[in-house]
Amino acid sequence: MTSFKTIRARAEKRKGGPKALARLLPPKPDPKALAKLGDDRILAEMTRRAFSAGFAWSVIEAKWPGFETAFLGFKPGPLTLQPDDFWDALMKDTRIVRNGAKIMSVRANAGFVRDIAREHGSFGKFLAKWPSSDETGLLELLSKRGSRLGGNTGQMMLRFLGWDGFVTSRDVVLCLRDAGLDIAETVTSKRDLAKVQAQFNAWAEETGLPFVQISRICAMSIGENYTADKLASMLGADD
Repeated sequence: MTSFKTIRARAEKRKGGPKALARLLPPKPDPKALAKLGDDRILAEMTRRAFSAGFAWSVIEAKWPGFETAFLGFKPGPLTLQPDDFWDALMKDTRIVRNGAKIMSVRANAGFVRDIAREHGSFGKFLAKWPSSDETGLLELLSKRGSRLGGNTGQMMLRFLGWDGFVTSRDVVLCLRDAGLDIAETVTSKRDLAKVQAQFNAWAEETGLPFVQISRICAMSIGENYTADKLASMLGADD
């Protein structure tokens, strides 16, 4: 496998030097801040990512105040107590995107968040204690116990919540394959995810960098060379 030092040097050259690259990196995630996140904010981010999957993010963002109101501020307790009529009415609510399957995922995920909070004190505390070296295990749990949180949706949810992990985007996978990792062009299998995890673990040990920065550097070392403004407009989705 290619040393991460080589990958970083390539990213620095593409972005205008070490200082320019450093300015494009996300801050190191703060587990204490994550642990303090309210369960309502966790459920809100789950919902935002689930609705954004396969849809224009700009539309979801424009409607987001309506989502907050329609879903009662995403408080898991009150949502789990709502009758079927409440959820049926949301299917016709123009304040949100009226996708039945995704609306019902909020109901399921409210129960999921509530259950994890009961087990660990809060969902944020649960995430803060989960090691970055086992993102694959966390993604599997999200997929099995949550609703519509599999694949890249779960990865992006974790990223936006501030959990320290990788994202198997197109450019990250391209970087990994170019470095010599034998994985498919689209990472979906447990086998390939395990390989990605092992490589990120090795690079984290090599560099001492948080996973989120390794992921971003990897993405910026290859593929289309986006400008800083374009990267900012992509809301962190470049990797």
